[in-house]
This record gives sequence, structure tokens and C-alpha cells, in this order.
Amino acid sequence: MIVRDTPSRWQLFLILKGSVVPQILPNIIGAALWALLVLVLDRYVMAMPTISIGAMGVFGLSLSLFLGFRNNAAYDRWWEARKIWGRMVSDVRSLAQELRIFAGKGEDEEFILTRILAFHHLHRAQLRGDEVAQIVRHWVGADAAEQLMRQENGPNAALRDIASRLREMAEDGRIDGFGQRALAERLAAFPAAQAGNERLLTTPLPFVYSLLVWRTTYLYCLLLPFALLDSAGWFEPLVAAVVAYVFFGLAQVTHELEHPFRKQANAVPLSALCRVMEISVCNALGREVPPRLAPVDHVLD
Repeated sequence: MIVRDTPSRWQLFLILKGSVVPQILPNIIGAALWALLVLVLDRYVMAMPTISIGAMGVFGLSLSLFLGFRNNAAYDRWWEARKIWGRMVSDVRSLAQELRIFAGKGEDEEFILTRILAFHHLHRAQLRGDEVAQIVRHWVGADAAEQLMRQENGPNAALRDIASRLREMAEDGRIDGFGQRALAERLAAFPAAQAGNERLLTTPLPFVYSLLVWRTTYLYCLLLPFALLDSAGWFEPLVAAVVAYVFFGLAQVTHELEHPFRKQANAVPLSALCRVMEISVCNALGREVPPRLAPVDHVLD
């Protein structure tokens, strides 16, 4: 996720980190060259057919509305992912408080809270393929980490370990029935969040939307030079490049926001959120608190 102050007016045109310009630059250059070719052919070779600028305006308005709709849908996915992880941070803190209330300080508290950190790191790896083996070993030990990572669904295995520990605590009288119920309800929030993230990961926006957006954008940029012949003159390549930047840029932004867990500059910062959870757990256990993750080149991982 990009973290930086509002840039100055000059920086606005120079910033590339977090921008979609590198991805769409070939399209911008191609649109400008196509417009220049149409203009040169019209001026020096043969009269090219023209299209009403009004018709292209209606076409452009329709494309803008559709791009705006798809952009809103993609942003909703990104924001939902961020809200789910925000609730997971809150649930970790609540779990730590409830454990202190119902079970008190001790090995049970440490076992459950370190396992819940393992769950989140394994889930982060599940979502975007991060290498988390060393981190999981740090929190639960080498043997337990190996057992968790051998499972097909490592995050769920970590939650099963916690559920088994809660059952042992209840059977041995280390926790009463009310505490067992409260902690079980809190524990149930984590697989629900996992399922929500998996839904976002495996169910992108319908492909037909993407296909229609990209096809229509290319078609509009191919036809636009024929509508600018009588009005833009030699500024036609520049106008075509600006229009391509707007429409292809919106399409690319939508594509990035549609996938909130990918390794990209504008993704949800899963590593930073896991570190926030580690800080909360260390505070609860009285351990040395690790520092918050800082943005690197304005990107928070």
C-alpha cells in the first residue's frame, strides 16, 4: 500500500511508484502514434473518413460510466479485504483480553496467542505466497511449525490446535463453561474471516466485465483520431495520448484493486497488519515489542 503525503504539483507528473503509467505506457504511445499516422495520411496522402465528435462524445460518456461502475466494484473488494483484516486485528486483541479474564496469565495464554499469530502468518502465505516458515518457527517452535506447514490448510490446523487446547482447559477445570463459550465464539471469528479472504482471492470480478472494458477502450482509442481530424489539428496525437492515459489508466487501476492480496504497490499491507498483531500479543505476554513495519520507498508491505 502506498503511504506518502500529497505530492507537490511538479512531483505529480514525475511519481511512478504506485502509478499505473509504467503498465499502460505502451498503450499511450501506441494511441499517440496511431493518431499521428491518421493525421499524416489525411494531410499528405488521402482524405481519411471522419466521425462526428458528438458521436464519439456519447461513446466516451458511456465508456466512462462503465469504467466508473467497474472501478467502484473493484474498490469495494479492496476495502472489504482491508475491513476483514482490520476485524482480525481487533479479534486478536479481544482474544488476548478474554484469555486474561477467563484463564489468567500462564502457559495456556501463551500457547493460544502464539498459535493465533501462526494462523495469521500462514493465512498471509495462503493469500499471496509469502515465505513465513521462519516467522512461524519463531512463535510456535520448530516442531509445531513443521506440523502446521505440512497440513494442506495450515491456518485451519492452527485453529484446531487452539480448539483442542480450550477443550483441555475446560476438562481440567482451568476455565469455566462461560469462559469456554466466550472464547469459542471469539475463535469462530477467525475461520469466518479466513473464508471471506478466500472468497475475495478466488472469486474475481466476472471476466466478461474485464473483456468488455478492455475491448471497448481499445475500440474507442482506435476511432478517436478520425473524430479529431477537423478539430485538433497537430495536437491530435497529444489529445489521443491524454484520452488513452485516462481510459487505460482507469482500466488498469480497476484491475489492480480487483486483486487486493497480490504483491503490488496498492495491495492491502498484510505484513504490516500481522506485525500490528504481533505487537498486541507481545504486550499481552509481556515480551519485547517488535517495531512497526515502516514503508520502504513509500510502499507498506
